[in-house]
Amino acid sequence: QVQLQASGGGLVQAGGSLRLSCAASGLTFSRYHLGWFRQAPGKEREFVALSSKYSQSVKGRFTTSRDSAKNTEYLQMNSLKREDTAVYYCAAALRTSDSFAYAYNPEIYDYWGQGTLVTVSS
Repeated sequence: QVQLQASGGGLVQAGGSLRLSCAASGLTFSRYHLGWFRQAPGKEREFVALSSKYSQSVKGRFTTSRDSAKNTEYLQMNSLKREDTAVYYCAAALRTSDSFAYAYNPEIYDYWGQGTLVTVSS
């Protein structure tokens, strides 16, 4: 049974930092990309990052990393803004010749975590 456990969310002031974690189990970690999406209240879910690919809204502020020994993907979020407030989800997509190119598309992801709430206050 595949599980993606996202954690690390919380309340932070604008300009601050948080690091999200996504611990994966039940899958062969090296065979999957782990991406990050977010959904703000009243808005659609949007792509945030996968490996070295970032949305324009977070590029230069967010960084992904991976600890394969722990089957965990991280999202380091710096210089947080109020508009970064959202539930953040991690998702796993099987590595294929197309998966990186289509990282923005939620449909390529096979498994989703439960989400972790990030609230940025002014």
